Amino acid sequence: MIGRLIARDVRRGLAGPAWLPIAFFLLVATLVPFAIGPDAQLLGRVATGTLWIAALTAALLPIERLIEPDRASGVLDQLALGGLAEESVAIAKTAAHWLTFAPLLLVAALPASALLAMDGAQLARVMLALAIGTPGLAALAVAVAAVTAGLPRAGALAGLLLLPFAVPLLIFAVGEALLFEAAVSLLLTAGSPFVAGAAIRASRT
Repeated sequence: MIGRLIARDVRRGLAGPAWLPIAFFLLVATLVPFAIGPDAQLLGRVATGTLWIAALTAALLPIERLIEPDRASGVLDQLALGGLAEESVAIAKTAAHWLTFAPLLLVAALPASALLAMDGAQLARVMLALAIGTPGLAALAVAVAAVTAGLPRAGALAGLLLLPFAVPLLIFAVGEALLFEAAVSLLLTAGSPFVAGAAIRASRT
């Protein structure tokens, strides 16, 4: 059942909404050279931080579609009646969200790196950091989506909740402390399904 849920969410994401964060990510990378000028050395210095901030803000865009549509339509209730634990639903949602977000983000980082005058070594470090950090970011997004599901102005609230918890990922990724980044990503990936599961159960009361 988990596999079918992942496949359904991946198909639904790739059919449309998954491309919006990637377009936003590329738009930010395109605007930065216009904002600070064409100086290649300056662009190279700010490139890593720019790409990570673009990735974090792009991760906010799909949050409202991760949990709320299934909660409102009763799909989550049907899954619970079918014996699937809410934590398992959260793990499936995290896997599907990562599959529709991270690979496209890594591909989009290639043209973005050219726009920001990054050299090959910088690009390799950013790609590795994104690969390490995106599982934690996807898990955090699902947890925040579950906490804010059904609430008014959930999108704005999601930003206030997600970004502070994502700061350690940003700090360690930009500072190239990849082992610490991996530890934070693992902690978020392991802990977020329990938060999301509890939030889904609470939303039924």
